[in-house]
Amino acid sequence: MSLLARLERYTEKRRQEVLLVTAGIGDETEQIMIFRGFSSSLTKPTAFDPDIPILPETAVILTVDRLAAPYHPEAPQYIQKDLTGAAIVSLLQSVGI
Repeated sequence: MSLLARLERYTEKRRQEVLLVTAGIGDETEQIMIFRGFSSSLTKPTAFDPDIPILPETAVILTVDRLAAPYHPEAPQYIQKDLTGAAIVSLLQSVGI
């Protein structure tokens, strides 16, 4: 299971959280919002079909921010910012993913 799919499962279990994912695709940066198991791109159009991956397999997740739901772009409530590598894995393991 991809890291993005695991993060989607995390938000299914932690429905009071929104994840803001920053990923690198080549020399471009992509931002993805994940809420209640669904991902949506904030930097380009998102396909209507949820079976179409938001990120290509070559993408690298750079950071994850945890925010309180509901998300308010003008006043986001951060729980944790700039989680990377081991911190992301630990977060997923904390809910059994």
